[in-house]
Amino acid sequence: MSALRPLAVFAVLLVAWQTLVWALALPPFILPPPSRVAVTLAERWDFLAVQAATTLAEMVLGLAAGAVFGAACALVLAQFAPARRWLLPLVIASQAIPIFAIAPLLVIWFGYGIVSKVVAAALVIFFAVTSTFYDGLTRTERGFIDLARVMGASRVRLLLHVRLPAALPALASGLRVAAVVAPIGAVIGEWVGASAGLGFVMLHANARMQTDLMFAALFILAIVGVALYHAVDYALRRLVPWQPVTVAQD
Repeated sequence: MSALRPLAVFAVLLVAWQTLVWALALPPFILPPPSRVAVTLAERWDFLAVQAATTLAEMVLGLAAGAVFGAACALVLAQFAPARRWLLPLVIASQAIPIFAIAPLLVIWFGYGIVSKVVAAALVIFFAVTSTFYDGLTRTERGFIDLARVMGASRVRLLLHVRLPAALPALASGLRVAAVVAPIGAVIGEWVGASAGLGFVMLHANARMQTDLMFAALFILAIVGVALYHAVDYALRRLVPWQPVTVAQD
């Protein structure tokens, strides 16, 4: 039954979309009806699938790079006071620079290939992972830390056996957020400069007023993003089993 609810909501949105197009007599280049987008999906499926694979690769690689870099940065910040004093303000300030502003530089530095898109995605993901993991590492239950110190745990053992396990649920939350925002960096990188990918398709379709193709690419991007989130969520539920879901299940 729970699987049917998203389908029902999606069906209602499609009906509302189709009704809006009919009621306002909107031309297809303004808002194409869902039937026309479906035809474009069917006719251009081979082409769109190849572009989706490119964007998915950028998202997955960017997620991996951003997660590793963000987790490493959080560990350094949590373990070393000088790093907190010098690096933490820089990490926070880095988020004041929109990815749109530096995406052209990434293309200049790393070229039009996949590397610049992976870096863009990693930069978008980095802060979510760093902030949540750092928060988890610095908010370990005081009783756990006191018990470990009474038992003679060293700084390294305290990190490995107490702080890290206690912070993994927070890291899992950051990775879930990262999975949601991963398409942003990849698509922005493709908009700035690319020769493939769903963002590349949307940019050129918009320039040619092929709105049906742009909506078809958007639809596939949404499906890919949702699939990536659920894949990450499934993996995290298995890797962090001591973080149960406590909300009421209807």
